[in-house]
Amino acid sequence: MSDNAKKTEIVVLGAGPGGYAAAFYAADKGKKVILVDSDKRLGGVCLNRGCIPSKALLHATHMISEAQDSAEKGITFAEPQIDIKKMRSWKESVIDNLAEGIADLAKKRGVEVLHGRGYFEDSHSLRVEMEKGQQFITYDNAIIAVGSKPALPAAFDLGNDRIMTSTEALELETIPKELLIVGGGYIGMELGTVYATLGSKVTLVEAMGAILMGADPDLTRPVRAYADKHFKEVRLNTKVLQMSTDKKQIKVVLEVGGVKKEELYDSVLVCVGRVPNLENLGIENTKVKTDEKGFIQVNEKQQTSEPHIYAIGDIAGGVMLAHKASKEARIAVEVITGEESSADNIIIPAVVFTNPEVAWCGLTEAEAKQKGLNVKTVRFSWAASGRAMTFGRPDGMTKLVLEPDTERILGVGLCGVGAGELISEGVLAIEMGATARDLAESVHPHPTMSETLMECAEVFYGHATHTFTPKRPAAS
Repeated sequence: MSDNAKKTEIVVLGAGPGGYAAAFYAADKGKKVILVDSDKRLGGVCLNRGCIPSKALLHATHMISEAQDSAEKGITFAEPQIDIKKMRSWKESVIDNLAEGIADLAKKRGVEVLHGRGYFEDSHSLRVEMEKGQQFITYDNAIIAVGSKPALPAAFDLGNDRIMTSTEALELETIPKELLIVGGGYIGMELGTVYATLGSKVTLVEAMGAILMGADPDLTRPVRAYADKHFKEVRLNTKVLQMSTDKKQIKVVLEVGGVKKEELYDSVLVCVGRVPNLENLGIENTKVKTDEKGFIQVNEKQQTSEPHIYAIGDIAGGVMLAHKASKEARIAVEVITGEESSADNIIIPAVVFTNPEVAWCGLTEAEAKQKGLNVKTVRFSWAASGRAMTFGRPDGMTKLVLEPDTERILGVGLCGVGAGELISEGVLAIEMGATARDLAESVHPHPTMSETLMECAEVFYGHATHTFTPKRPAAS
Protein backbone atom coordinates (compact mmCIF):
# COMPACT_ATOMS: atom_id res chain seq x y z
CA MET A 1 0.00 0.00 0.00
CA SER A 2 1.33 3.42 -0.99
CA ASP A 3 2.11 6.05 1.62
CA ASN A 4 -0.14 8.52 -0.23
CA ALA A 5 -3.28 6.45 0.39
CA LYS A 6 -6.42 8.44 1.07
CA LYS A 7 -8.58 7.37 4.03
CA THR A 8 -12.32 7.69 3.77
CA GLU A 9 -15.41 6.44 5.56
CA ILE A 10 -17.22 5.43 2.36
CA VAL A 11 -15.91 4.85 -1.15
CA VAL A 12 -18.51 4.54 -3.90
CA LEU A 13 -17.42 2.81 -7.08
CA GLY A 14 -19.55 3.97 -10.01
CA ALA A 15 -21.27 7.34 -10.53
CA GLY A 16 -24.57 6.31 -12.09
CA PRO A 17 -28.03 6.89 -10.55
CA GLY A 18 -27.18 4.44 -7.77
CA GLY A 19 -23.61 5.55 -7.17
CA TYR A 20 -24.04 9.31 -7.06
CA ALA A 21 -27.29 8.95 -5.09
CA ALA A 22 -25.38 6.88 -2.49
CA ALA A 23 -22.48 9.33 -2.39
CA PHE A 24 -24.75 12.37 -2.01
CA TYR A 25 -26.99 10.76 0.62
CA ALA A 26 -23.98 9.64 2.65
CA ALA A 27 -22.46 13.13 2.46
CA ASP A 28 -25.79 14.64 3.55
CA LYS A 29 -25.55 12.37 6.60
CA GLY A 30 -22.13 13.74 7.47
CA LYS A 31 -19.95 10.97 6.05
CA LYS A 32 -16.63 11.50 4.28
CA VAL A 33 -17.13 10.12 0.78
CA ILE A 34 -14.97 9.47 -2.27
CA LEU A 35 -16.80 8.78 -5.55
CA VAL A 36 -14.86 6.87 -8.23
CA ASP A 37 -15.90 6.56 -11.88
CA SER A 38 -14.02 5.69 -15.05
CA ASP A 39 -15.98 8.14 -17.22
CA LYS A 40 -15.00 11.79 -17.47
CA ARG A 41 -18.70 12.66 -17.30
CA LEU A 42 -20.68 11.62 -14.21
CA GLY A 43 -24.11 10.00 -14.47
CA GLY A 44 -23.23 6.46 -15.50
CA VAL A 45 -24.92 4.48 -18.25
CA CYS A 46 -28.36 5.96 -17.53
CA LEU A 47 -27.33 9.53 -18.22
CA ASN A 48 -24.65 9.00 -20.83
CA ARG A 49 -25.66 5.90 -22.79
CA GLY A 50 -29.15 4.89 -21.67
CA CYS A 51 -32.23 6.45 -20.11
CA ILE A 52 -31.63 10.12 -20.88
CA PRO A 53 -30.38 9.97 -24.50
CA SER A 54 -33.04 7.41 -25.42
CA LYS A 55 -35.83 9.53 -23.92
CA ALA A 56 -34.47 12.64 -25.62
CA LEU A 57 -34.59 10.87 -28.99
CA LEU A 58 -38.02 9.40 -28.25
CA HIS A 59 -39.33 12.88 -27.48
CA ALA A 60 -37.82 14.34 -30.64
CA THR A 61 -39.24 11.62 -32.86
CA HIS A 62 -42.60 11.71 -31.07
CA MET A 63 -43.00 15.25 -32.41
CA ILE A 64 -42.71 13.83 -35.92
CA SER A 65 -45.42 11.28 -35.16
CA GLU A 66 -47.72 13.96 -33.72
CA ALA A 67 -47.22 16.14 -36.77
CA GLN A 68 -48.04 13.23 -39.06
CA ASP A 69 -51.19 12.44 -37.07
CA SER A 70 -52.39 16.04 -36.92
CA ALA A 71 -53.95 16.12 -40.40
CA GLU A 72 -57.14 14.49 -39.15
CA LYS A 73 -57.40 17.32 -36.61
CA GLY A 74 -57.28 19.93 -39.37
CA ILE A 75 -53.62 20.87 -39.03
CA THR A 76 -51.17 19.95 -41.77
CA PHE A 77 -47.39 20.35 -41.61
CA ALA A 78 -44.78 20.00 -44.32
CA GLU A 79 -42.65 16.86 -44.40
CA PRO A 80 -40.08 17.02 -41.58
CA GLN A 81 -36.49 17.84 -42.50
CA ILE A 82 -34.23 15.78 -40.25
CA ASP A 83 -30.80 17.15 -39.40
CA ILE A 84 -29.13 14.19 -37.68
CA LYS A 85 -26.04 16.19 -36.71
CA LYS A 86 -28.14 18.88 -35.04
CA MET A 87 -30.36 16.30 -33.31
CA ARG A 88 -27.27 14.54 -32.00
CA SER A 89 -25.83 17.84 -30.79
CA TRP A 90 -29.07 18.69 -28.97
CA LYS A 91 -29.12 15.27 -27.32
CA GLU A 92 -25.52 15.72 -26.17
CA SER A 93 -26.32 19.16 -24.75
CA VAL A 94 -29.02 17.60 -22.57
CA ILE A 95 -26.51 15.04 -21.28
CA ASP A 96 -23.80 17.67 -20.72
CA ASN A 97 -26.13 19.94 -18.74
CA LEU A 98 -27.28 17.13 -16.48
CA ALA A 99 -23.73 15.81 -15.98
CA GLU A 100 -22.49 19.28 -15.06
CA GLY A 101 -25.33 19.53 -12.55
CA ILE A 102 -24.29 16.25 -10.89
CA ALA A 103 -20.64 17.38 -10.73
CA ASP A 104 -21.72 20.67 -9.16
CA LEU A 105 -23.85 18.88 -6.56
CA ALA A 106 -20.89 16.63 -5.69
CA LYS A 107 -18.69 19.68 -5.18
CA LYS A 108 -21.28 21.47 -3.02
CA ARG A 109 -21.63 18.38 -0.82
CA GLY A 110 -17.90 17.94 -0.39
CA VAL A 111 -17.84 14.60 -2.20
CA GLU A 112 -14.37 14.00 -3.65
CA VAL A 113 -14.58 12.68 -7.22
CA LEU A 114 -11.80 10.60 -8.78
CA HIS A 115 -12.01 9.85 -12.49
CA GLY A 116 -10.36 6.49 -13.07
CA ARG A 117 -10.77 2.72 -12.97
CA GLY A 118 -11.20 1.31 -9.49
CA TYR A 119 -9.62 -2.01 -8.54
CA PHE A 120 -9.96 -3.80 -5.19
CA GLU A 121 -6.51 -4.59 -3.76
CA ASP A 122 -8.20 -6.34 -0.86
CA SER A 123 -11.33 -6.00 1.28
CA HIS A 124 -10.32 -2.62 2.71
CA SER A 125 -8.38 -0.89 -0.04
CA LEU A 126 -8.99 0.29 -3.57
CA ARG A 127 -6.53 1.30 -6.27
CA VAL A 128 -7.70 3.92 -8.75
CA GLU A 129 -5.94 4.05 -12.11
CA MET A 130 -6.13 7.64 -13.36
CA GLU A 131 -4.58 9.51 -16.27
CA LYS A 132 -2.02 11.09 -13.94
CA GLY A 133 -1.14 7.91 -12.11
CA GLN A 134 -2.46 5.76 -9.29
CA GLN A 135 -4.36 6.71 -6.14
CA PHE A 136 -4.82 4.25 -3.29
CA ILE A 137 -7.86 4.49 -1.00
CA THR A 138 -8.54 2.78 2.30
CA TYR A 139 -12.14 2.74 3.46
CA ASP A 140 -14.48 1.65 6.23
CA ASN A 141 -17.29 0.80 3.82
CA ALA A 142 -17.52 0.41 0.05
CA ILE A 143 -20.56 0.60 -2.22
CA ILE A 144 -20.19 -1.07 -5.62
CA ALA A 145 -22.43 0.56 -8.23
CA VAL A 146 -20.61 -0.14 -11.49
CA GLY A 147 -23.74 -1.10 -13.44
CA SER A 148 -24.06 -3.23 -16.55
CA LYS A 149 -23.45 -3.14 -20.29
CA PRO A 150 -25.32 -4.46 -23.33
CA ALA A 151 -24.85 -8.15 -24.02
CA LEU A 152 -23.35 -9.01 -27.39
CA PRO A 153 -23.15 -12.78 -28.00
CA ALA A 154 -19.84 -13.93 -29.47
CA ALA A 155 -21.61 -15.18 -32.62
CA PHE A 156 -22.73 -11.60 -33.35
CA ASP A 157 -19.51 -9.81 -32.37
CA LEU A 158 -17.84 -9.42 -35.76
CA GLY A 159 -16.04 -6.17 -35.03
CA ASN A 160 -18.26 -4.54 -37.64
CA ASP A 161 -19.74 -1.14 -36.74
CA ARG A 162 -22.89 -2.08 -38.65
CA ILE A 163 -23.72 -4.41 -35.76
CA MET A 164 -24.76 -2.18 -32.90
CA THR A 165 -25.81 -2.42 -29.26
CA SER A 166 -27.92 0.28 -27.64
CA THR A 167 -24.72 2.21 -26.87
CA GLU A 168 -23.89 2.71 -30.54
CA ALA A 169 -27.52 3.10 -31.61
CA LEU A 170 -27.94 6.07 -29.26
CA GLU A 171 -25.02 7.84 -30.92
CA LEU A 172 -27.33 8.23 -33.94
CA GLU A 173 -24.51 8.30 -36.48
CA THR A 174 -26.68 7.26 -39.43
CA ILE A 175 -30.23 6.21 -40.27
CA PRO A 176 -29.95 2.77 -41.90
CA LYS A 177 -32.40 2.05 -44.68
CA GLU A 178 -32.95 -1.57 -43.61
CA LEU A 179 -32.52 -2.19 -39.87
CA LEU A 180 -32.85 -5.50 -38.06
CA ILE A 181 -33.50 -5.36 -34.32
CA VAL A 182 -32.80 -8.55 -32.39
CA GLY A 183 -34.89 -8.61 -29.20
CA GLY A 184 -38.40 -7.38 -28.43
CA GLY A 185 -37.75 -6.12 -24.90
CA TYR A 186 -38.07 -2.52 -23.83
CA ILE A 187 -34.77 -1.40 -25.39
CA GLY A 188 -35.54 -3.00 -28.74
CA MET A 189 -39.06 -1.60 -28.84
CA GLU A 190 -38.01 1.91 -27.77
CA LEU A 191 -35.13 2.19 -30.23
CA GLY A 192 -37.24 0.55 -32.92
CA THR A 193 -39.75 3.36 -32.43
CA VAL A 194 -37.00 5.98 -32.79
CA TYR A 195 -35.45 4.57 -35.95
CA ALA A 196 -38.77 3.71 -37.61
CA THR A 197 -39.94 7.30 -37.09
CA LEU A 198 -36.68 8.62 -38.53
CA GLY A 199 -37.23 6.58 -41.68
CA SER A 200 -35.62 3.17 -41.20
CA LYS A 201 -37.48 0.09 -42.38
CA VAL A 202 -37.38 -1.82 -39.10
CA THR A 203 -37.68 -5.59 -38.87
CA LEU A 204 -37.85 -6.75 -35.26
CA VAL A 205 -37.34 -10.39 -34.31
CA GLU A 206 -38.00 -11.93 -30.90
CA ALA A 207 -37.15 -15.50 -29.86
CA MET A 208 -40.10 -15.66 -27.45
CA GLY A 209 -43.79 -15.64 -28.33
CA ALA A 210 -44.47 -12.04 -27.28
CA ILE A 211 -42.87 -8.63 -27.04
CA LEU A 212 -42.19 -6.90 -23.71
CA MET A 213 -42.12 -10.08 -21.65
CA GLY A 214 -42.90 -9.26 -18.02
CA ALA A 215 -45.80 -6.95 -18.78
CA ASP A 216 -49.34 -8.31 -19.00
CA PRO A 217 -50.31 -9.11 -22.62
CA ASP A 218 -53.38 -6.83 -22.55
CA LEU A 219 -51.12 -3.88 -21.74
CA THR A 220 -48.74 -4.60 -24.61
CA ARG A 221 -51.35 -5.09 -27.35
CA PRO A 222 -51.53 -1.37 -28.26
CA VAL A 223 -47.72 -1.30 -28.50
CA ARG A 224 -47.76 -4.31 -30.80
CA ALA A 225 -50.47 -2.64 -32.90
CA TYR A 226 -48.29 0.48 -33.23
CA ALA A 227 -45.26 -1.62 -34.20
CA ASP A 228 -47.27 -3.59 -36.77
CA LYS A 229 -48.27 -0.30 -38.38
CA HIS A 230 -44.94 1.54 -38.25
CA PHE A 231 -42.31 -1.21 -38.40
CA LYS A 232 -41.71 -3.15 -41.59
CA GLU A 233 -42.34 -6.39 -39.70
CA VAL A 234 -42.47 -7.92 -36.21
CA ARG A 235 -41.58 -11.62 -36.06
CA LEU A 236 -42.04 -13.70 -32.93
CA ASN A 237 -40.60 -17.15 -32.20
CA THR A 238 -37.69 -16.27 -34.44
CA LYS A 239 -34.05 -17.08 -33.67
CA VAL A 240 -30.97 -15.42 -35.11
CA LEU A 241 -28.40 -18.16 -35.70
CA GLN A 242 -25.55 -16.38 -37.40
CA MET A 243 -24.30 -13.06 -38.78
CA SER A 244 -21.57 -12.32 -41.29
CA THR A 245 -20.30 -9.38 -43.30
CA ASP A 246 -21.47 -9.23 -46.92
CA LYS A 247 -19.85 -6.24 -48.64
CA LYS A 248 -21.56 -3.20 -47.10
CA GLN A 249 -24.34 -5.17 -45.46
CA ILE A 250 -24.83 -7.79 -42.77
CA LYS A 251 -25.99 -11.25 -43.79
CA VAL A 252 -28.22 -12.77 -41.13
CA VAL A 253 -29.28 -16.40 -40.83
CA LEU A 254 -32.63 -16.77 -39.06
CA GLU A 255 -34.71 -19.74 -38.03
CA VAL A 256 -38.50 -19.53 -38.09
CA GLY A 257 -40.52 -22.63 -37.35
CA GLY A 258 -37.52 -24.85 -37.96
CA VAL A 259 -36.87 -23.28 -41.38
CA LYS A 260 -33.64 -21.35 -41.97
CA LYS A 261 -33.49 -18.29 -44.18
CA GLU A 262 -30.86 -15.69 -45.09
CA GLU A 263 -31.49 -11.95 -45.26
CA LEU A 264 -29.39 -8.80 -45.79
CA TYR A 265 -29.58 -5.67 -43.66
CA ASP A 266 -27.76 -2.34 -43.67
CA SER A 267 -27.41 -2.46 -39.87
CA VAL A 268 -28.31 -4.79 -37.01
CA LEU A 269 -29.18 -3.65 -33.48
CA VAL A 270 -28.71 -6.37 -30.86
CA CYS A 271 -30.91 -5.95 -27.76
CA VAL A 272 -30.73 -9.29 -25.95
CA GLY A 273 -30.13 -8.19 -22.38
CA ARG A 274 -27.34 -6.78 -20.25
CA VAL A 275 -24.36 -8.24 -18.42
CA PRO A 276 -22.60 -7.02 -15.24
CA ASN A 277 -19.55 -4.73 -15.40
CA LEU A 278 -17.23 -6.87 -13.30
CA GLU A 279 -14.14 -7.11 -15.53
CA ASN A 280 -10.92 -5.92 -13.91
CA LEU A 281 -12.67 -4.87 -10.70
CA GLY A 282 -10.57 -7.06 -8.43
CA ILE A 283 -13.44 -8.52 -6.42
CA GLU A 284 -11.60 -11.83 -6.47
CA ASN A 285 -9.30 -10.15 -3.91
CA THR A 286 -12.28 -9.87 -1.56
CA LYS A 287 -14.83 -12.36 -0.24
CA VAL A 288 -17.57 -10.87 -2.40
CA LYS A 289 -19.50 -13.62 -4.20
CA THR A 290 -21.31 -13.61 -7.53
CA ASP A 291 -24.15 -15.75 -8.90
CA GLU A 292 -24.06 -17.99 -11.98
CA LYS A 293 -24.71 -14.99 -14.25
CA GLY A 294 -21.92 -12.91 -12.73
CA PHE A 295 -24.04 -10.51 -10.68
CA ILE A 296 -22.94 -9.73 -7.13
CA GLN A 297 -24.96 -11.52 -4.46
CA VAL A 298 -26.46 -9.29 -1.77
CA ASN A 299 -28.89 -9.62 1.12
CA GLU A 300 -31.96 -7.46 1.80
CA LYS A 301 -29.66 -4.77 3.23
CA GLN A 302 -27.58 -4.67 0.02
CA GLN A 303 -24.63 -6.24 1.83
CA THR A 304 -22.36 -8.67 0.02
CA SER A 305 -20.68 -11.61 1.73
CA GLU A 306 -18.24 -8.95 3.00
CA PRO A 307 -20.68 -7.07 5.32
CA HIS A 308 -18.84 -3.73 4.94
CA ILE A 309 -18.98 -3.97 1.12
CA TYR A 310 -22.35 -3.25 -0.48
CA ALA A 311 -23.62 -3.64 -4.05
CA ILE A 312 -26.51 -1.73 -5.61
CA GLY A 313 -28.23 -1.30 -8.96
CA ASP A 314 -27.60 -3.42 -12.05
CA ILE A 315 -24.46 -5.05 -10.64
CA ALA A 316 -26.61 -6.62 -7.90
CA GLY A 317 -28.99 -8.17 -10.45
CA GLY A 318 -32.77 -8.10 -10.43
CA VAL A 319 -34.68 -5.54 -12.48
CA MET A 320 -32.24 -3.16 -14.14
CA LEU A 321 -33.83 0.21 -13.55
CA ALA A 322 -32.25 3.50 -12.49
CA HIS A 323 -34.83 4.19 -9.80
CA LYS A 324 -34.24 0.76 -8.28
CA ALA A 325 -30.54 1.62 -8.02
CA SER A 326 -31.34 4.97 -6.39
CA LYS A 327 -33.57 3.31 -3.80
CA GLU A 328 -30.96 0.64 -3.06
CA ALA A 329 -28.42 3.45 -2.61
CA ARG A 330 -30.47 4.87 0.23
CA ILE A 331 -30.90 1.45 1.80
CA ALA A 332 -27.14 0.82 1.76
CA VAL A 333 -26.32 4.21 3.25
CA GLU A 334 -28.96 3.85 5.95
CA VAL A 335 -27.59 0.45 6.95
CA ILE A 336 -24.07 1.91 7.08
CA THR A 337 -25.26 4.75 9.31
CA GLY A 338 -26.98 2.34 11.70
CA GLU A 339 -30.58 2.79 10.62
CA GLU A 340 -33.13 0.05 10.05
CA SER A 341 -33.56 -0.33 6.31
CA SER A 342 -34.33 -3.17 3.93
CA ALA A 343 -35.17 -3.87 0.29
CA ASP A 344 -37.91 -6.31 1.29
CA ASN A 345 -41.39 -5.59 -0.13
CA ILE A 346 -40.39 -2.43 -1.98
CA ILE A 347 -42.60 -1.57 -4.95
CA ILE A 348 -40.48 -0.85 -8.02
CA PRO A 349 -42.46 0.53 -10.98
CA ALA A 350 -41.52 -0.32 -14.57
CA VAL A 351 -42.05 1.98 -17.55
CA VAL A 352 -41.51 1.28 -21.23
CA PHE A 353 -41.37 4.52 -23.21
CA THR A 354 -42.80 3.16 -26.43
CA ASN A 355 -45.71 4.67 -28.33
CA PRO A 356 -47.96 4.22 -26.43
CA GLU A 357 -46.13 3.91 -23.11
CA VAL A 358 -46.57 0.89 -20.84
CA ALA A 359 -46.20 1.06 -17.06
CA TRP A 360 -46.93 -1.27 -14.18
CA CYS A 361 -46.16 -1.82 -10.51
CA GLY A 362 -46.87 -4.40 -7.85
CA LEU A 363 -48.42 -7.72 -8.79
CA THR A 364 -49.22 -8.34 -12.45
CA GLU A 365 -52.18 -10.44 -13.52
CA ALA A 366 -49.80 -12.99 -15.06
CA GLU A 367 -47.82 -13.28 -11.81
CA ALA A 368 -51.02 -13.78 -9.84
CA LYS A 369 -52.01 -16.66 -12.13
CA GLN A 370 -48.56 -18.24 -11.88
CA LYS A 371 -48.74 -18.10 -8.09
CA GLY A 372 -52.30 -19.42 -8.00
CA LEU A 373 -53.53 -16.34 -6.17
CA ASN A 374 -57.18 -15.40 -6.03
CA VAL A 375 -57.38 -11.87 -7.42
CA LYS A 376 -59.94 -9.67 -9.12
CA THR A 377 -58.81 -7.70 -12.16
CA VAL A 378 -60.73 -4.65 -13.40
CA ARG A 379 -60.06 -2.53 -16.47
CA PHE A 380 -61.03 0.90 -17.75
CA SER A 381 -60.64 1.61 -21.45
CA TRP A 382 -59.24 4.98 -22.43
CA ALA A 383 -61.80 5.02 -25.22
CA ALA A 384 -64.14 6.20 -22.44
CA SER A 385 -61.76 8.98 -21.34
CA GLY A 386 -62.61 12.48 -22.53
CA ARG A 387 -59.00 13.57 -22.08
CA ALA A 388 -57.65 10.66 -24.12
CA MET A 389 -60.11 11.54 -26.88
CA THR A 390 -58.83 15.14 -26.95
CA PHE A 391 -55.34 13.72 -27.48
CA GLY A 392 -56.67 11.55 -30.27
CA ARG A 393 -55.24 8.57 -28.37
CA PRO A 394 -58.06 6.38 -27.03
CA ASP A 395 -55.90 3.27 -27.47
CA GLY A 396 -54.89 3.02 -23.82
CA MET A 397 -56.13 1.17 -20.76
CA THR A 398 -55.92 1.27 -16.97
CA LYS A 399 -56.16 -1.91 -14.90
CA LEU A 400 -56.12 -2.81 -11.23
CA VAL A 401 -55.27 -6.14 -9.64
CA LEU A 402 -57.20 -6.40 -6.38
CA GLU A 403 -57.50 -8.73 -3.42
CA PRO A 404 -61.24 -9.61 -3.51
CA ASP A 405 -61.86 -9.96 0.23
CA THR A 406 -59.97 -6.90 1.49
CA GLU A 407 -60.32 -4.89 -1.75
CA ARG A 408 -56.64 -3.96 -1.31
CA ILE A 409 -54.78 -2.82 -4.44
CA LEU A 410 -52.06 -5.35 -5.26
CA GLY A 411 -51.06 -4.17 -8.72
CA VAL A 412 -51.61 -1.34 -11.21
CA GLY A 413 -51.07 -1.43 -14.96
CA LEU A 414 -51.32 1.30 -17.57
CA CYS A 415 -50.92 1.55 -21.31
CA GLY A 416 -51.29 4.84 -23.12
CA VAL A 417 -49.81 8.27 -23.69
CA GLY A 418 -48.11 9.46 -20.50
CA ALA A 419 -48.55 6.16 -18.65
CA GLY A 420 -45.11 6.62 -17.08
CA GLU A 421 -46.25 9.85 -15.42
CA LEU A 422 -49.35 8.16 -13.96
CA ILE A 423 -47.86 4.99 -12.48
CA SER A 424 -46.52 6.69 -9.36
CA GLU A 425 -50.08 7.00 -8.06
CA GLY A 426 -50.26 3.23 -8.27
CA VAL A 427 -46.97 2.87 -6.38
CA LEU A 428 -48.24 5.13 -3.62
CA ALA A 429 -51.53 3.25 -3.41
CA ILE A 430 -49.81 -0.13 -3.01
CA GLU A 431 -47.18 1.18 -0.57
CA MET A 432 -49.89 2.74 1.60
CA GLY A 433 -52.07 -0.37 1.53
CA ALA A 434 -54.89 1.52 -0.19
CA THR A 435 -58.10 -0.18 -1.23
CA ALA A 436 -60.20 0.22 -4.35
CA ARG A 437 -62.59 2.25 -2.18
CA ASP A 438 -59.80 4.68 -1.25
CA LEU A 439 -58.98 5.22 -4.90
CA ALA A 440 -62.60 5.44 -6.04
CA GLU A 441 -63.46 8.05 -3.41
CA SER A 442 -60.40 10.24 -4.05
CA VAL A 443 -61.57 13.10 -6.27
CA HIS A 444 -59.51 13.34 -9.47
CA PRO A 445 -59.55 16.47 -11.67
CA HIS A 446 -61.49 16.44 -14.93
CA PRO A 447 -60.54 16.11 -17.72
CA THR A 448 -57.27 14.29 -16.96
CA MET A 449 -55.80 10.88 -17.60
CA SER A 450 -55.51 10.38 -13.83
CA GLU A 451 -59.31 10.03 -13.75
CA THR A 452 -58.92 6.63 -15.36
CA LEU A 453 -57.45 5.29 -12.11
CA MET A 454 -60.45 6.51 -10.14
CA GLU A 455 -62.93 5.18 -12.66
CA CYS A 456 -61.12 1.85 -12.89
CA ALA A 457 -61.59 1.49 -9.13
CA GLU A 458 -65.26 2.39 -9.60
CA VAL A 459 -65.58 -0.42 -12.15
CA PHE A 460 -64.87 -2.81 -9.28
CA TYR A 461 -68.04 -1.58 -7.58
CA GLY A 462 -70.08 -1.52 -10.79
CA HIS A 463 -70.75 2.20 -11.01
CA ALA A 464 -68.03 3.90 -13.09
CA THR A 465 -69.62 6.97 -14.68
CA HIS A 466 -68.09 6.69 -18.14
CA THR A 467 -68.42 2.97 -18.74
CA PHE A 468 -71.20 0.44 -18.26
CA THR A 469 -70.57 -2.54 -16.01
CA PRO A 470 -73.16 -5.31 -16.30
CA LYS A 471 -74.66 -6.27 -12.95
CA ARG A 472 -73.55 -9.59 -11.57
CA PRO A 473 -76.38 -12.05 -10.97
CA ALA A 474 -77.33 -12.22 -7.32
CA ALA A 475 -76.14 -15.31 -5.48
CA SER A 476 -78.95 -17.82 -5.02
